[in-house]
Amino acid sequence: MSNPTKLIPTPGQTVGPFYGYALPYAKDRELLAPGSAGSIRLQGTVYDGAGHPVPDAILEIWQADAEGQIPQRTGSLVRDGYTFTGFGRSAVGNTGAFTFTTVNPGPTEPGAAPFISVVVFARGLMNRLFTRVYLPENEAALAADPLLASLEPERRQTLIARRDPDGGLSWDIRLQGDGETVFLDFDGASAGADSAGDASK
Repeated sequence: MSNPTKLIPTPGQTVGPFYGYALPYAKDRELLAPGSAGSIRLQGTVYDGAGHPVPDAILEIWQADAEGQIPQRTGSLVRDGYTFTGFGRSAVGNTGAFTFTTVNPGPTEPGAAPFISVVVFARGLMNRLFTRVYLPENEAALAADPLLASLEPERRQTLIARRDPDGGLSWDIRLQGDGETVFLDFDGASAGADSAGDASK
């Protein structure tokens, strides 16, 4: 028997305007109906390495519900206005801005830092980028989080949202350059912090 050959994945394709015709769908960014009990707004802007807004990015989020449970319900693609599925998608506007209507995720286990998983598709990226956004309040949980603890303080801050006066969250994504967001490089079962420059290759 011959030795198995390691297969190389087919390269991705850079995100282009054509994705705007296939990926967005009705209420894609509304994990809950705006104004419903417990709903908040997650908002921010996607910037390129020169600090300019990226107008043609698409973001996807996955998250636990307010009790820290991972949703197992269908309905992400056909919203009914009240079923929380934990998944959303948002195309950014011409100014690079994005927004989601969602809930504050709860900790998935006692003492864990709540976070939202984020995937970025944007021009110039041959493959999507993975990152996280953490809630800012529980400093003890943030300090104990394995990913955040592995980062230098200034890099750690790129993953922590700001709490808005209305209770929502603001968090910007910087693909490269000053204040570059920390992106994750997944290799099998292991995951580690990586830069956009390496993760996008």
